[in-house]
Amino acid sequence: MDDGALIGGMANAGAVVRRGAVVERPAPPNARAIHAHLQALADNGFDAAPIPLRISPMGREELTFIPGNVALAPYPAWALTETAVRSVGALLRRLHDASADIPLDPSAGWASDLADPQGGTLLCHNDVCVENVIFRDGRAAAVIDFDLAAPGRPVWDVAMAARYWVPMLDPESAAVSGRDQLDTMKRLRVLADGYGLAPQDRVDLPAVIEQATEVARSFVATRVAGGDTTFTLALAEHGGWERWDRIQAWMAAHRDAFARALLA
Repeated sequence: MDDGALIGGMANAGAVVRRGAVVERPAPPNARAIHAHLQALADNGFDAAPIPLRISPMGREELTFIPGNVALAPYPAWALTETAVRSVGALLRRLHDASADIPLDPSAGWASDLADPQGGTLLCHNDVCVENVIFRDGRAAAVIDFDLAAPGRPVWDVAMAARYWVPMLDPESAAVSGRDQLDTMKRLRVLADGYGLAPQDRVDLPAVIEQATEVARSFVATRVAGGDTTFTLALAEHGGWERWDRIQAWMAAHRDAFARALLA
């Protein structure tokens, strides 16, 4: 789209605008640390993330606009293909490889909302959801919105991405979202293959996805308890806590089957 508000997402809904080649959005508390990391990515040759421009006197951050397509719910068919899933895995691996030698400032105030409880030396994106990936010709071309980035394990970032892109939904939840026709086992393996996930990480991934889901649930609960109407409405519209219970029980019951599929 041309200049104006950019739709999508929840935390900054309605507050992100494009002006030509520049995107302006609310600056997170640790914007300067995120900007330093984005600039280091660019310096390392990674061209699939926004380049920071400045933080305005009004406290908003300005970044380069990345052209392409972003899938919004109800998700179009091109965003649900196995090619799309594989490309997301490949993009995440490129991001991790470019980030691997960028030193992290432990005092930067990285977001704790979706952070890996075990920590790590890699800055994980933590929110590679459908709305945060830009596509071109049916393949993931760039990732945006690093607000929730924090140190963690690479497999943690893969687990977070799997929740959205496989997606990790029990059959009832998948049917409600119109994605019950997708082969969950195969798509999880396709994502891991696109990333080039190591054998031991494939063994660990199902349990890490469960752990990531619990962290995501706590994140939503905190927002709801704090009176965030966006998250409160979304929770109600998507089946409440019963849906979370159902998804988590389903994942635990199929943990071994997921591991077998990942190692097939």
